[in-house]
Amino acid sequence: MIRLIALLCGLLFGAGLVVSDMVNPERVLAFLDVAGDWDPALALVMGAALVPSALAYAWRRRRLQPLAAADFHVPGNRRIDARLLGGAALFGIGWGLVGLCPGPAIAALVTLQTPFLAFAAAMLAGMALHRALHAPA
Repeated sequence: MIRLIALLCGLLFGAGLVVSDMVNPERVLAFLDVAGDWDPALALVMGAALVPSALAYAWRRRRLQPLAAADFHVPGNRRIDARLLGGAALFGIGWGLVGLCPGPAIAALVTLQTPFLAFAAAMLAGMALHRALHAPA
């Protein structure tokens, strides 16, 4: 059941990215071009995403257990450290260079276009490198 729910959530998320045109790197790069032809669409999409997120967190605070799992999986670590800052910087640099982040890139894979396939391959290689460098002892 939990896999079905995860699949449905992923499909809903991907559909939202496609409908909002956030799988279009040009749209994202235009948002980041604050000194040029700035496009506020990404800010509106992110702002709209805060509504269901805030509702979900409010709902979670009132429940003892999720509907389809034994426990809630909410991060307990709120510490800002060098690894978090470095990862955020790498994410931002990559996003700014190509206009893609993992969610839209995965949603765009259905187009089978070379830039999206190359991004996904690089993302998988980065994940494998991270796993190799940070493997438990």
